[in-house]
Amino acid sequence: MDSWVRFTAHSQAKERVIRAAQYACTLLGYTLHKGKAAEEIQRTVSQLEAHMSLTRKLLRLGNSVDALEAAKRAIHLSDSVLRLCLTISHLNRAMYFACDNVVWAGKAGLISKLDQHKWSQRSFRYYLFALILNLTRDVYELCLLIESEANRRTPKSPSSPCPSSNLPANHPSSPYSTATVALPSMWDRLCRQLHLMVTVLHSNPPLLVDMLKNSCDIFIPLDRLGIYPTGPGFVGACGLASSVLSIFTIVQPWLKLKP
Repeated sequence: MDSWVRFTAHSQAKERVIRAAQYACTLLGYTLHKGKAAEEIQRTVSQLEAHMSLTRKLLRLGNSVDALEAAKRAIHLSDSVLRLCLTISHLNRAMYFACDNVVWAGKAGLISKLDQHKWSQRSFRYYLFALILNLTRDVYELCLLIESEANRRTPKSPSSPCPSSNLPANHPSSPYSTATVALPSMWDRLCRQLHLMVTVLHSNPPLLVDMLKNSCDIFIPLDRLGIYPTGPGFVGACGLASSVLSIFTIVQPWLKLKP
């Protein structure tokens, strides 16, 4: 089992590079179509994209085992939220890879009369669920880090009241004066939270990279399932961006979010 996991980890780098090339072809094909390029060139780019997609499916054969092993490790995490999100996410990834393997077998002619569209849609549903859980995990960790950063900072002197809210002590209160005081206070709170979020993300590159990667990836199944169609150009750009970020996490392992 360990040797198989090491083998899939080794092939993951190749799959990421081919994925980047595939979505680059998707983006290029959209650009050529909008620019009304020759149909022969468009057909060549489309065929190249299809070949790369099939090659990726071949490289992902057996990745379900790796996802199941990751789920087994995640189930022992002490944090209940991380344990729930990561375990179910890895299980969804395992089902996504299994359905993707069935689609590959159908395209390779190993399974006759296979409804490839049905199995492809099924795989994208599992992929979408996994990404939603991954983003939930990212937001949860971001909230924890923001809270920790806010508690770490020393309390500053009370801020002076807004000039527009400097009313006499005996001034009668009214809804208008209350709203005048509340709006700047809400704006200041929002600015502080945004500043904390930027500070936390800047000091935690793995979390930032993972959030960006998952945010880009989620548009792919949303488009394929027809939930939020964005078109091949946007899908190609998102897929290319997330693939490059994934390659960074392989080249620089410290950028990979753990656990």
